[in-house]
Amino acid sequence: MSESISKNGYKYLSIGSGRPILILHGLMGGLSNFDGVFEYFPKHGYRVIAPELPIYSSNILDTNVKFFAKFVHGFMKFKKLKDVIILGNSLGGHVGLIFSKLYPKLIKGLVLTGSSGLYENSMGDSYPKREDYNYIKERTEAVFYSPKVATKKIVDEVYETVNDRKKLIKILAMAKSAIRHNMSKDLPKIDVETAIIWGSNDTVTPPEVADDFNKLLPKSELFWIKKCGHAPMMEHPVKFNSILKDWLKRKSL
Repeated sequence: MSESISKNGYKYLSIGSGRPILILHGLMGGLSNFDGVFEYFPKHGYRVIAPELPIYSSNILDTNVKFFAKFVHGFMKFKKLKDVIILGNSLGGHVGLIFSKLYPKLIKGLVLTGSSGLYENSMGDSYPKREDYNYIKERTEAVFYSPKVATKKIVDEVYETVNDRKKLIKILAMAKSAIRHNMSKDLPKIDVETAIIWGSNDTVTPPEVADDFNKLLPKSELFWIKKCGHAPMMEHPVKFNSILKDWLKRKSL
């Protein structure tokens, strides 16, 4: 994958041309989690573009989901993007939902996978035993159906992050903001075509969360991926891309 571009205070990846698929990553997930999307969709007429959310660089008072939605709006203005398809995992899906509510004219489609916004489990308010590498390894593996997906590189990154006090404070602030900003009353008003692609074994945002999203979002379709946890685009990239491509084609997006 290409190296990140840094311009105007934004750090991002952009590959391909055509209708933009704007990726929004999760709280503990980087852009590399979407390698399969970056590799696949530019070959099928899409531009895949992903800003790094300012989880660790924003002011603590701005470390909340609504500010991040406004950050995405600023990025889109900078890149002159419109008619985007937003693809969000975990926290990124939550930010995408708020963006859809605030800026409905800029978005053509929304893809949620393991999204927060209704209910999510977390590792706790203070990451107990965060200095215990094996504990962090077990918790990271639990995010996936297959623990093998949690490579040593991924576990090392999580371990480094939760043991950096400044980063940990931002993570906890962001997680609390996501819990506070429940969107159950907002979802029926979000009138955008939505694909909900969910792991049937997700323990962070359990299957009933996907069912509730599907019931509350007026233009949504729900797709399940079996033997899959919280990050379907990582754990089953081929299946994920196939579902998304078929949905985009049916919706003429």
